[in-house]
Amino acid sequence: MTQRELIDGHNRRVDYLRLSVTDRCDFRCVYCMAEDMQFLPRQQILTLEELFQVAQSFVALGTRKIRLTGGEPLIRPGVVQLCEQIAALPGLRELCLTTNGSQLGRLAKPLFDAGVKRLNISLDSLDPQRFKELTRTGNLAQVIEGIDAARAAGFTRTKLNCVVMQGRNDHEINDLVSFAIERDLDISFIEEMPLGAIAEHSRAESFYSSAQVRERIAERFTLIDSTESTQGPSRYWRVAEAPNIRLGFISPHSHNFCGTCNRVRLTVEGRLLLCLGNEHSMDLKAVLRAHPGHPERLENAIIEAMKLKPYRHNFEVNDDVQVVRFMNMTGG
Repeated sequence: MTQRELIDGHNRRVDYLRLSVTDRCDFRCVYCMAEDMQFLPRQQILTLEELFQVAQSFVALGTRKIRLTGGEPLIRPGVVQLCEQIAALPGLRELCLTTNGSQLGRLAKPLFDAGVKRLNISLDSLDPQRFKELTRTGNLAQVIEGIDAARAAGFTRTKLNCVVMQGRNDHEINDLVSFAIERDLDISFIEEMPLGAIAEHSRAESFYSSAQVRERIAERFTLIDSTESTQGPSRYWRVAEAPNIRLGFISPHSHNFCGTCNRVRLTVEGRLLLCLGNEHSMDLKAVLRAHPGHPERLENAIIEAMKLKPYRHNFEVNDDVQVVRFMNMTGG
């Protein structure tokens, strides 16, 4: 396969793929999915071989960073072997993985050995009861054990992801920053995104902006603006009291990152989503299964899909369901 680049209709270079390996999860986080979820039948999802073929084609088209997501990617059997295959692709600069941390106690070392470079770990509360309420099924001690296992395995620049909700966990912001400092972790605070219909809480009432998060952090720490980038949507700051760690802010509402968007997402059912907040997509599963053994057909479909990538999303801070699919279906 020849090396080419993916350029969308707005002259943005797309070199970052978020690849969902499952829609299933062992948590039921209140902002991510309904409590009683219906998951895809197994025959509708891509096989591990098909997922690798997609990764292979994207790397041939200039992708330099792939992040495996879910659902919870580490509950899919064979995921470590998939990581090893993808990490070995010539030209790929970085294979990363986003996880809820529940399986890292047993899988952190195998993942590190397989070639995964960095981990993002979701952590929305340090209070065991509140953590259970927000995740519905999660065990905080198990996740912290996983975070520590990742460090012991050799992972560096591990990042915590925290979705901040007014009246739920906003009072824990500085405790989470302190936790990150103690363990030499980066941390990003995320504005809740309007994906999927939920009845558990009002998104309008729970909205807490990145600016509010920074104001809360400034009560205890000294923030220093930074121009650093990890090819993702976070805008980074440093903390004067702990200059080794980075504070990130992902602000799809208050400061969208669309103008420099370099990423696309593949759902585990094979839909290539061109934008987090829109339904523009292409069915790559159909191409894979109609033309097995012909990677050029898949590459051409990916190139053609770039024409569908919109310039931006338009999230609103209200309770309207702006995108029907849940985050576990979107792919991290």
